[in-house]
Amino acid sequence: MVAHSGGCLCGQVRYTYDAEPVAKVLCHCNDCRKISGSSYSVNFLIPDAAFRVTAGTPKVFSKVADSGATIVSYFCGDCGSMMWRESPSSGPNKVLKAGTLDDSDKIISTAGIDAEAFTRSRIEWVQPIAGASQRAGPSQKAA
Repeated sequence: MVAHSGGCLCGQVRYTYDAEPVAKVLCHCNDCRKISGSSYSVNFLIPDAAFRVTAGTPKVFSKVADSGATIVSYFCGDCGSMMWRESPSSGPNKVLKAGTLDDSDKIISTAGIDAEAFTRSRIEWVQPIAGASQRAGPSQKAA
């Protein structure tokens, strides 16, 4: 496996991982909309053991998410870029915001999406991804 790297917009916080994603999930929850500033968020579940912060120290923000679980978000204190999250629903994995990868154009376009989470919140003009499992609500694992 080739190591992938990424980081925040200003470059102060950097990370790397060297494992295949456990899952690739498009999330429609309200939290993901707010932190991405978009209609949904593209997330890769990366095993904790394969993930390393290589530069800087991210700021941390915790809150109760739409799922009802406490979710911890890691972001740059300088530019505000959200890079990854952790929650009980993701198990021993980081929920990596795929757009923060250095080669995100290549990786996201070839990755394929395994699942869509919080589809009950999907904006009506966003179409379901063919072949991806559809998870409607908080009782199911979400990113």
